[in-house]
Amino acid sequence: MHSNNPPSPMASTPLTSNSSNGSKKRRFISRKYSQTATSSSSSAFFSADASNSVPLTSTKPFLALVTLLALALTIQFAIVFSWHHKRHDVHVLGKIDEGQVLVPQLPLDENVGDLIYMPNNNNNSGGGDSDDLSHLKQHIPYMPPITNVHRIPNPIQLKEETISGHHPTVAGVALILSDFLTELHRSNQLLAIKAKATGKITRDEVHEAFVHLASKYLLPLEAQYVYQKRPIFPIRKDDSIFISLASFRDHLLSDTLKGAFDQAKHPEKLFVGAIVQNCFGLNPYEGEEGVQCRTGAQVVGKDKNGRDKTKVSDAPPDRNGIEEFCNSPQHKQYCDNGQVRVLYLHENESLGPAMARYYASKLWGGETYFAQTDSHLEFYKDWDELYTNELKATKAYPKSVLSSYPPGFQTENGGILEGTTATPGARLCTCEFSSSDVEAKIIRINTGTGYHGDEKRPTQIPFIAAGFFFASAEFLVDVPFDPYMPWCFMGEEIMLSMRAWTNGWSIYAPRRNWIAHQYRPGRMGLPKFWGSVGRLFGKPGPGFSNQLQLKLIKRVKYLVGY
Repeated sequence: MHSNNPPSPMASTPLTSNSSNGSKKRRFISRKYSQTATSSSSSAFFSADASNSVPLTSTKPFLALVTLLALALTIQFAIVFSWHHKRHDVHVLGKIDEGQVLVPQLPLDENVGDLIYMPNNNNNSGGGDSDDLSHLKQHIPYMPPITNVHRIPNPIQLKEETISGHHPTVAGVALILSDFLTELHRSNQLLAIKAKATGKITRDEVHEAFVHLASKYLLPLEAQYVYQKRPIFPIRKDDSIFISLASFRDHLLSDTLKGAFDQAKHPEKLFVGAIVQNCFGLNPYEGEEGVQCRTGAQVVGKDKNGRDKTKVSDAPPDRNGIEEFCNSPQHKQYCDNGQVRVLYLHENESLGPAMARYYASKLWGGETYFAQTDSHLEFYKDWDELYTNELKATKAYPKSVLSSYPPGFQTENGGILEGTTATPGARLCTCEFSSSDVEAKIIRINTGTGYHGDEKRPTQIPFIAAGFFFASAEFLVDVPFDPYMPWCFMGEEIMLSMRAWTNGWSIYAPRRNWIAHQYRPGRMGLPKFWGSVGRLFGKPGPGFSNQLQLKLIKRVKYLVGY
């Protein structure tokens, strides 16, 4: 009986066996080698010492060689990795001199990461050379309210050149937005007349009218630039800063602008896109009846249960912070230079902060950095340089975002944040599901622990605050603002955070507070946009606006994924 071991190569015939086991093995070996056999039958047999030989990969010399190669690769990787990070630290943080970090100006003609800094000789389909400022040549008049954009010459040509992508301009974008807002105003007036006549208006009617107009006027602009993942204008390399400033009936708008420019180290590099949502009173301009302005819900006493009693009263037209700022002899130059770009809205067309910030983002004109703020802030000395250097100190720069909930202030100080030392910053690192019925369990973010003061770099955090963040302008390419988010007060922050993370942006908390914010609880009695929405459609109070928000929160949840 033959053994079950592999056959000898000297045999002239394949392995055979009279046993059942031998027969099975033979059949297995025959099938295994039949696919590769050649005209020489020797290819079907094992090597001479197949039963006794040790594979080469198991020998000590081979294992020693592999170990040495792995060690060499590890050392090479460590050297390259260390060199890269040392170069990054010197490039971004500067050399350490006697314990102090000296932050240099980053040479912006380099293509750092994915950031779109346009070199002088390079054109892109979004508007050409980065030194070509022809898209800013036509300024947007800052007065009068509402009709200021109508004074831009050659409106049809500017709009066509912007929509076609042939030669986009900030003025062309402003005209497109103005067309949308004008039609929204007319649509809302018709819906308001219907509501008054029939006593019936549904949130779906109002929402569908908005979607129709947004698709007609805003979507073509989005399709030409945003959906193509390119900036509408070349991103300049001059360390300029664009501030997106959404203002709703805000008496501190002028102070905020004054603080931003007066406290900046380089005010000539500061540009503002302001969305002013005001009540302009009765007969604000020819052809417009206007409305009687009203206060917010002001506390006028206590009821028998000890709860606050509130009252909404008639009020004069709102202060125009843009007019106050631009008429100031000290600041008029910035408006005349086109550094303040403004769109006005009737308060009834206010669709909440998310939409206002969408409009403001469209007034960006190619500035290096993009900052989003509220319109009731105070600014620390040299805040612009401090935030710019802080951004460059982050590990993920240039795809980094600085964000925080700034500390609050009560006493108004003309937009100036005083003090010899800025206070330590706080980190946005906690969140919870809202328990409010009108917020439909949306995720709300909040602060966690603060900085101790000895941190070498900004700390990474998971969330972006909509009231303040600072980033390179490529953020607008990767995380463009959503034109379909009206009436949304809650939800924009978690959606903004998620979209930034999933587009490769890292979020950091600034180590110091170089701005302060006026937080506005209801007891201050200031107007809120939801009150305007209710009055417009004959449903005073926040109820109708809340119904609209509940519809839009579904979009937020869909985008976030829960």
